[in-house]
Amino acid sequence: MAAAPEENFEPTEAAEFDDEETEIQQTTGRKRLFSKELRCMMYGFGDDQNPYTESVDLLEDLVIEFITETTHRAMEIGRTGRVQVEDIVFLVRKDQRKYARVKDLLTMNEELKRARKAFDEIKYVGSEAKQK
Repeated sequence: MAAAPEENFEPTEAAEFDDEETEIQQTTGRKRLFSKELRCMMYGFGDDQNPYTESVDLLEDLVIEFITETTHRAMEIGRTGRVQVEDIVFLVRKDQRKYARVKDLLTMNEELKRARKAFDEIKYVGSEAKQK
């Protein structure tokens, strides 16, 4: 019986492969948080209406990694152990696209808060008038 040819792997390559395999096993067991949104975004940016699951999973891993790293960096700035909006703004201040997007989202958030407050006040005043 002939022995199978031995593959010559350096120990670091084998260790890296084992780490990747373990990481893949861990990620398949976890719940995908952004799959639906990422599929829609990928379609909106020109991908197929039903992109490959592997592509969505890869993109989700990148998104989660970015969020995790940004959160950790934000926790080190300002009040240790807490993430505040100002910390995120500080982190993205040098990237003009991210900074502009953060500012737009914060402005829109404030406008929505004011609109909800005004709507609730009108609704409250209207219900008081009906009771009298």
